[in-house]
Amino acid sequence: MTSRIVARTLSAAALGALFLVSGIPAVHAAPQPRPGHVEDVIALPDGFQPEGIAIGPRGTAYVGSLADGDVYVFDVRTGEEIRTLEGPGTPSVGLKIDNRGRLFIAGGPTGQARVVDAATGNLLQSYALTGAPTFVNDVVLTRDAAWFTDSQQAQLYKLPLGPGGALPGADAIEVVPLSGSWMQQPGFNANGIAETPNHQALLVIQSSTGILFRVDPETGAAAVVDLGGLLLPNGDGLLVVGRTLYVVQNQLNTVAVIRLNAAGTSGELIDRYTDPDFQVPTTIARFGNGLYLPNARFGTPPTPDTPYSVVRIDR
Repeated sequence: MTSRIVARTLSAAALGALFLVSGIPAVHAAPQPRPGHVEDVIALPDGFQPEGIAIGPRGTAYVGSLADGDVYVFDVRTGEEIRTLEGPGTPSVGLKIDNRGRLFIAGGPTGQARVVDAATGNLLQSYALTGAPTFVNDVVLTRDAAWFTDSQQAQLYKLPLGPGGALPGADAIEVVPLSGSWMQQPGFNANGIAETPNHQALLVIQSSTGILFRVDPETGAAAVVDLGGLLLPNGDGLLVVGRTLYVVQNQLNTVAVIRLNAAGTSGELIDRYTDPDFQVPTTIARFGNGLYLPNARFGTPPTPDTPYSVVRIDR
C-alpha cells in the first residue's frame, strides 16, 4: 500500500467532548510525510479479537488474541504473516517481548501469566498470579522484573528475573498491594503499565477514573501524576519513549501524548492523535517512527467472520 499521511486532529464534536473531560485544550502537531511504502492497516485473521501488541527490534510484531490466546506474528514493514503461535485456549491480553526472544503474556480472567518462546510458541513457564475475581491485564518489563496489572484487584504482580534474565520458579511471584492515593473503583481499574522515564518507578492508568498514577515499585504506594487536572478516560495501553508518554484511550479512538518530567511525577498534554481507521484500539507499540495499535472493536459482537486489524500512525 502506498504510504499516506493521516490527520492528527479530531472532529470538532469529538474535541469538544474531550475538552470537557480534560479541561485542557489539545495541541496538534503537524505530521511529517514518511518515505517509501508501508502498510497503514494490517489485516488480522477474521474473528481474532486482538488486544495486546509487542514488536521486536527487527520489526517482528506479536498480537495476542482474547478468543483463544493465539499470538499472530507479522512483519510490520510489509504486513505479511510470519506465523501464528498456538495459544492455550484462554485469553492473551497484554504482552511484551524481551531481548532474549521471550514473550511475557498476561492471562486476563485466568489470573495467570505465561512466558513463551517468541520463535516457536513453546511454553517456557507459567505462573498462577491470583484467584478470581481477576483480570490480569497488562505487563511491562524492567531491568530485573516483569510487572503485571490486575484490573479487578488493587495489586500488582512482580515476576523477579534472575542473573541473565533467568525466569524464577512458578511460586516466585510477589504480590504488591496498591496503596497511597489509589482508590479501587467499580469496573476496570489498573490497566496499562509502563516505566517512568528515569526507570525508577511505574506508571499505571486507572481506566475507570482516567487517573494516571506513579507507583513506587518497592512499596506499592501510588501518587497521582500531576497533569494539571487532565483526566484520561478509557485509558488502556501505555508506551514511554524518552520522556514522551502515549496513552491509548480505547473507546475514544484517541492517543493522548504527554510530555513527562524524568521522574514521572508530572507532565503536560502536548497532542492527541486519532485516525479514521481506529476501531477501539487498546494497546500500542513502536517501531522506528511508527506507532502500531490493534483494533479490539469492543462493542462489536465478535463472530468467526468479524474482521480485525492493526493500524499504523506516525509519531
